[in-house]
Amino acid sequence: MTRRLTVAQALVTFLAHQYTERDGRRQRLIDACWGIFGHGNVAGIGQALLESEGALPYLQGRNEQAMVHAAVGFARQRDRLAAHAVTTSIGPGATNLVTGAALATINRLPVLLLPGDTFATRPADPVLQQLEHPGAGDISVNDCLRPVSRYFDRITRPEALIPAALQAMRVLTDPAETGAVTLALPQDVQVEAYDWPEEFFADRVWRVRRPAPDPAATADAAAAVRAARRPLIVAGGGVHHSEAEDALRALVEATGIPVASTQAGKGSLRHDHPADVGGIGHTGTAVADELARAADVVIGVGTRYSDFTTASATLFAPGVRFVNLNITSFDAHKLAALPLVADARAGLRALTEALAGYRVPASYESEYAAGKAAWEAEVERAYAVADPGARPGQAQVLGALDAVVGEEDVIINAAGSLPGDLHKLWRARSRRQYHLEYGYSCMGYEIPAAIGVRLAAPDRPVWALVGDGTYLMMPTELVTAVQEGIAIKVVLIQNHGYASIGGLSEAVGGERFGTAYRYRAPDGSYSGDPLPVDLAANAASLGMDVLRARTAGELRTVLAEARAADRPTCVYVETETADSVSGAPPAQAWWDVPVAETATRPAAVRARRDYERHAAARRRYLGT
Repeated sequence: MTRRLTVAQALVTFLAHQYTERDGRRQRLIDACWGIFGHGNVAGIGQALLESEGALPYLQGRNEQAMVHAAVGFARQRDRLAAHAVTTSIGPGATNLVTGAALATINRLPVLLLPGDTFATRPADPVLQQLEHPGAGDISVNDCLRPVSRYFDRITRPEALIPAALQAMRVLTDPAETGAVTLALPQDVQVEAYDWPEEFFADRVWRVRRPAPDPAATADAAAAVRAARRPLIVAGGGVHHSEAEDALRALVEATGIPVASTQAGKGSLRHDHPADVGGIGHTGTAVADELARAADVVIGVGTRYSDFTTASATLFAPGVRFVNLNITSFDAHKLAALPLVADARAGLRALTEALAGYRVPASYESEYAAGKAAWEAEVERAYAVADPGARPGQAQVLGALDAVVGEEDVIINAAGSLPGDLHKLWRARSRRQYHLEYGYSCMGYEIPAAIGVRLAAPDRPVWALVGDGTYLMMPTELVTAVQEGIAIKVVLIQNHGYASIGGLSEAVGGERFGTAYRYRAPDGSYSGDPLPVDLAANAASLGMDVLRARTAGELRTVLAEARAADRPTCVYVETETADSVSGAPPAQAWWDVPVAETATRPAAVRARRDYERHAAARRRYLGT
């Protein structure tokens, strides 16, 4: 039997019948479709979504990049077992997807992109917004999505949709392959009718695998750990994606091995677990980084070892041995490690069994317990408010929020100076409370991601933490939150500039050039008075309820009011200026940002000397 539908109608119908299953729990794979319509998709996917009468729910966005961010936030909250689709017109609508696609793929999070494309039959060439390539007639702007997609196909014939759609679902549901998946849809093909086999529309369940590690590899890994006196676990995002927190806790309670976490892995253990030593790397805690420097075996679980984690290859000792548990072979083999290619939960359970009877020396446990207590005192110092009547520093904002939230709250951030402070200071209370996008560290992620998280978990309070720089990048989805009644909470911190890059600029001899939001001074620099913008008024103009916290003493009360609100609410707080924003302890490890080799300005000359001193400590880890 067949059913006659347009290509767009067939795709929407197909997507509505896809499911994932892991550990016996089934859910829809494509939960909804975001869309902004234009001549590339309005008559195709747009009409098909209307025709489906809600079989595939539609969500209206304001910016194509932001729609992808919302989809990514949703997928992460759902442990990569459910995703959203995003449809756009051709031209700028499609190219606006690229940043979001890169973010999804770098973070290994599934999203289905359905950009419109130029005519496959070329009756009018060029059409509006078409890129003409003199040497290749089959190239469109959508080809810029190829390098940032885990799977890409252009559907130039109706029948080509069947294998392409199946391949798209395979990649979305493969925990080792997932990321952005793009099906480029020429606008004429979208509306073309075809007789589709009914089997194409049957319910299809994609079982998300939990591969166990090879027994010989497990034995090798266990032997390496048993020989260690100072092992350290580095927990990455794979712990959360695999729902492996209980398995990790069982391992550390049996062995006493401490756990440091990447940005994506924070919360793998609760902050108050004796073995949790906090963040690792450039933005890590002193205790975690000191343990890393002296570790003889490092067990990476679900981490891809970014340069922030390794302090640009300067953190770990030259003779250290790595054991990497990762579902992706590419990541498991990094740093010449002993690889355990497996699901994080399955691998941790196998390793726990293989390590039966092993425990680290009691002196080691006492050492990291003392370091953990010392760092907790640093957190308390950073959170303390000296003058309730003054403006708070950024660390005091986090301290006030820490006092207000519960285990069920989700804290979202991605860029600026906040990620460093959060990684060092935040006390993660539950497995999904700490939501930092630091694979791509994309300004503008936070607000749309908060919408996606809230859609995935409608009963959880969701907070988007943004500075003024990030807010000005992409506040558009506040309108979406208001329209849909999605009660996100936005903490908008006004510090008059790019605080994070300002600090980095100062460290590398750039003297904070071009990082402040100020009027031009007579010398042409941006060093005049702060700009008289009122971002709180802007948020209110987009429909948000806005609460202003004018002093550190008011802040906790205002945050509690926002948490109780049932409408989208913005807490606006003006902190110290961008050149004195943090109050958190300084970096505990280096990060490699090259400094000018020749310069005449004294700041750059000094920075180059410091750079050469740090760079000399870089090393290759070759596993011998």
